[in-house]
Amino acid sequence: MSKFTICRTAAGYKFDLRADNGQVVATSEVYATLAACRRGVASVRRNAPIAGVEEGSALPHPKFQVYQDRAGEYRFRLKAANGRVIGASEGYVSKAGCLAGVERVKKAAQEAAVDEL
Repeated sequence: MSKFTICRTAAGYKFDLRADNGQVVATSEVYATLAACRRGVASVRRNAPIAGVEEGSALPHPKFQVYQDRAGEYRFRLKAANGRVIGASEGYVSKAGCLAGVERVKKAAQEAAVDEL
């Protein structure tokens, strides 16, 4: 089963969204408080299922922005309705792999349990 794992870092709290196979499919920024991190999880739950996929031309928020980084890998950022980044991916070798990652986030966010470490 997919899950959000919330953990403490040296600077605050962050979460990872893990797919059914345990692979991290999205990571949050670092939040100052646990309560703020929990709100970030709630925002991903609300926004991921309805977000469009922006691959060049601009779309309204919420959206997944798919882009190529300096190393040539494909990545996505999930932006909430207010435009803030609420999740980001690791690098993918192909655009198709990145788009499959977006679909995994859309599905996993809806059904994921929350595990606070």
